[in-house]
Amino acid sequence: MKSCKFCGIVFFWLFLSFALPVDAFSGIKIGSLARVEGVRDNVLAGYGIVIGLSGTGDSRRSQATLQSVANALQKFGVSVSPKDLSSRNVAAVMVTATIPAFSEKGNRIDVNVSSIGDSRSLVGGTLLLMPLKAVNGRVVAIAQGSVSVGGYTFDSNGNKVQKNHPTAGVVPKGAVVEYATDDQVISSDGSFTLLLKEPNFHTASKIVDAINSKDSSLHAETLHAGRVRVDLGQAPRNLAFRKIGEVQELSIIPETAARIVINERTGTIVAGGTVKIDNVTITHGDLKIRIQTDYLVSQPNSVLRYDRWGLPGEDSNSNARTVVVPDTDIKVEEAGNGGVTLDQGATVSDLISALNDMKLSTRDIITILQSINRAGALHGELVVQ
Repeated sequence: MKSCKFCGIVFFWLFLSFALPVDAFSGIKIGSLARVEGVRDNVLAGYGIVIGLSGTGDSRRSQATLQSVANALQKFGVSVSPKDLSSRNVAAVMVTATIPAFSEKGNRIDVNVSSIGDSRSLVGGTLLLMPLKAVNGRVVAIAQGSVSVGGYTFDSNGNKVQKNHPTAGVVPKGAVVEYATDDQVISSDGSFTLLLKEPNFHTASKIVDAINSKDSSLHAETLHAGRVRVDLGQAPRNLAFRKIGEVQELSIIPETAARIVINERTGTIVAGGTVKIDNVTITHGDLKIRIQTDYLVSQPNSVLRYDRWGLPGEDSNSNARTVVVPDTDIKVEEAGNGGVTLDQGATVSDLISALNDMKLSTRDIITILQSINRAGALHGELVVQ
C-alpha cells in the first residue's frame, strides 16, 4: 500500500509538470516591461456647455455660462444679451479626453465632462458641439453627445440625498478624431528604442541578451538603465513593425525592485515577499490610561432649625448647603510587552506574520516598518503615500 501511495504521488507531480503550460515559467514579455519610444497617448481639453438639464444647471451667478449661451446662440443667428438670459438648464463644463497612439481620422474616443460652475447635476444633459485641443492649441477632435452620469442628487426642503458625483460624467465615444496622430517609431538611422517602465540595469541587459540571441538580424545595445536601442540592420523597412512585435513577444525574468508601499491614510501595506531584513529585535508595549469621574452629592451635617417666622434659629449653621462633589479615579494599565526576534535573512513576509501573531494593528505595523527603515535594517525602498 505504501508503494502504491508513493507511485500515486509521483504520478501526480508528473501530471502537473506536463499539465502546466511552459509559458508559466518563461518570464514576462518585453512588451509588458518596456514601451516603444514614440508610441504614446496625447491628452486633449476644451471648454463647452451642457444643455437640456432639468433645473440643475448653473445659476445667474455664473456669468461665464450666460456669456457662453449668448455666444452659442449668436452662431445660429440669434442675438441676445447675457443679461436677458435666465435659465438653470445649462451648465459650463470642462471636457477632457485621451487620444491613443496611431489614431486615424474618423476614430471615436470617450470624453470626460466636469462642471466648473454651481450646477447641481448633469443628469439628462447633452454636450453641445465643441472642439478638443492639444497643448499646442491645435484642434484634434470634435465632441458632442449625451452625458452619462453614474450618480444622482435629490433635495427638498433642505434635505438632500446624493450618490457619487452627479456633476461629472462621460460621453461614450463622444468625440470624433479630425487629425491623425503623427507617431514616429522608426528613426532615420533604421532603429527603434525601448523605454523601460522601471529602469534597471540588470533588466535592460537581459532584454539586450534576449533580442541578440533570438534574431541575428537585429542588434540591441543598452544606452542606460531605462533605454535600449535596437538596430534593424538589413531588415526591410516594410517588416519593421513585424520585428517590433516579435521583440515585444520575447520573454525574460526581470529584476524585481525591493520596495514596500505604505498608505497611512487607509492603513494599507503592499510589500514584495523577498525584501530582506537584518538582525532585529522588536518590542511593542501598550500603555492605557483611563480617567473616570463620578459626581457625588454632599449633604450638610447640621440640622436647620426654624423659628415661627420661618427663619433659621441661632443654633443653626447658616452656611450649610447641598453641593455636588466630583470624585475622580485615575487608573493606568500597562499591558505586557510583546517581543519578536528575527534572524538575518528574514523577509518582510516573516516580519508581518510575526507581528500579526502579536495581535498588532495595521497602523502599528506601519510604525514598526518605518522604525526598522530608520534603523537601517530594512533592505528595500520604503514608499510612504
